[in-house]
Amino acid sequence: MDNTVGSLTKFERSVIIGSILGDGYLRIIPGRNNAFLEINHSIKAKEYVDYKYKVLERLCVSGPVERNGNDGRVAYRFFTKQHKDLTDFYNEFYKDHKKLIPRNITLDPISLSIWYMDDGSRCRDSDIYLNSQQFSINDQKTLLVALRKIGIKARLNKDKKYHRIRILKESVSDFMKMIQPYVIESMKYKLVMTP
Repeated sequence: MDNTVGSLTKFERSVIIGSILGDGYLRIIPGRNNAFLEINHSIKAKEYVDYKYKVLERLCVSGPVERNGNDGRVAYRFFTKQHKDLTDFYNEFYKDHKKLIPRNITLDPISLSIWYMDDGSRCRDSDIYLNSQQFSINDQKTLLVALRKIGIKARLNKDKKYHRIRILKESVSDFMKMIQPYVIESMKYKLVMTP
């Protein structure tokens, strides 16, 4: 999986795509040419942030740091350097500084596992969600098509006033088998262990 696409490996690209779908954020500072990626999670997800940093370390200047928020929360985050390949992702996934889903998005087990570790939840063994509320309905429908292309059946589920993606019961087992090899130890609580 070390094949390079541009200057990024396929693994790095998949981690970046999964992060963009989840809690990652790309930005271009005014006056600069290229984008950088911010990875920012609660300090409770320290092991997970450290994992992402280890994968993307060669794109970074410094490691993750703690940051105290105004509300008493403690975040743990890092930033990549500005990078042309990240600018390409920015141009694909953002319009007017708002995240969107490119029509040609392709998911793989790695990007799916990162997205699930970022924004997935398990209510019961048969209720698996990808909290995609940040995206428009049309963008979420594009994600449903991308999931179908890799054999995962899902639908939109109304959560209060927003929609999110629910993995259909008949696909939960396949979904879990697909992502399980890439889910880090501290995130295994999100996995369904029953067949």
